[in-house]
Amino acid sequence: MLSAPRSVLAYVALLLAVLAFLPGAAYGGALVVSLVILLGWKDMRYVPRGVFIVACIALGYALIMDRALIGDAVANVSRLAGLILSVMLLSSVLGRTRDLQRISVSLFGGRPLGRYLSLAFGTALVSVPLNFGSVAVIGSLVGERVRERGDSPATRNATRAVLRGFGTAPTFSPLSISVVLTLTLLPGLRSSELLAVAIPFGALMLLLGLIWREPEALNQEAARKQPAAIASWLRFGGLILAICAGVFILSHGYGISYAHAVTLSCLTAVIGARLLSWCRGQHPPFVNMDKVSNELAIVGGSAFIGAIIAGVVLGQIHGEAGLPGWSWPVFAALVPSTFFLAGLVGVNPIVIGTLIGGILGSVWPGQALLGLGVAMVTGWGITAFGTPFAANALIMERLTGYRARDASFRWSFRLSLLGLTMAGVLAAALTFLLL
Repeated sequence: MLSAPRSVLAYVALLLAVLAFLPGAAYGGALVVSLVILLGWKDMRYVPRGVFIVACIALGYALIMDRALIGDAVANVSRLAGLILSVMLLSSVLGRTRDLQRISVSLFGGRPLGRYLSLAFGTALVSVPLNFGSVAVIGSLVGERVRERGDSPATRNATRAVLRGFGTAPTFSPLSISVVLTLTLLPGLRSSELLAVAIPFGALMLLLGLIWREPEALNQEAARKQPAAIASWLRFGGLILAICAGVFILSHGYGISYAHAVTLSCLTAVIGARLLSWCRGQHPPFVNMDKVSNELAIVGGSAFIGAIIAGVVLGQIHGEAGLPGWSWPVFAALVPSTFFLAGLVGVNPIVIGTLIGGILGSVWPGQALLGLGVAMVTGWGITAFGTPFAANALIMERLTGYRARDASFRWSFRLSLLGLTMAGVLAAALTFLLL
């Protein structure tokens, strides 16, 4: 009975996020987000509930101790809620396209080496606009092959490729919550600087995954459905480039906050797709947004908590933090492993990212923010493919039958260790050089 009101309120929250420049829009958006969460409380998981409760405690603290902290925190909630909702709309719209289906099927063709690379890099590319939708689309094809042909090195390698491909998205995707949250909590860091380092790291991680896969027969696996022609790749890739270009133009050229720029760019693509459908005489239904309470609670609650923590830390520190210079590279080196260890016990990376960005970001030397930003997004990405409680690992377990503990953790453990070492060294080196 409450699903319709939740969906309507979610669209209202999205509209208020778009209109964030108007007085009071951020407060209205945060209030509507809270209503959506409360209406969906009975259907929510324990972690989102816990995050929302902690956010309410943080609100109570701010009301008593320092109400000036609330303004920035509320703005973060509204911006990131708009980001999540707009990306979910984009994912739903693109998930219905024929181009995406053809691209997904075509990724399974070729010899083992080429098939692994196409699945890994293809999933990474599709993850830019679809987020977890990429795992559902491509993972369902892996599950279909497991059901038809049984367990084999080919299906296990395909599962590895999909998980690792999605795991690089938090590192390099301009639309991912990891990049947006990092840039939100580290406002002195430019997206171009972060992505210039993070994108090569993500590509290197996918290539290193070639080392940890199983040998399989050199048979040619032909796609049974119509493969993707070059036009499908060009249309899909062109759309991704257009969305990302819109984000950079809005954020760098017009000074719009990064989260707001992502929301506007994604919504432009969604509206354009709907107008195109109407011109063709098609009337696709509006996306149902009644099941977004979990996402809004985690993202919105974490954003609020992070802003309050940052404000409190800044209020307690006058001038420099007073730590020795060698401590900053050490902290940077430990950040990726902190993400991973927390992920192993089921703590969502958004929560860890909020705490690290809120606390360390408040005192980090401004000229070395790139080191902390790289540490956060690389640690987030490795956690996404290497820990068994990550959402993508659980989705693949449901689709393929491979246990998340095996497919995500055990099959990629050595790759995760190597990635964490490289990420820690890279973050420490950047911090040391920029100080």
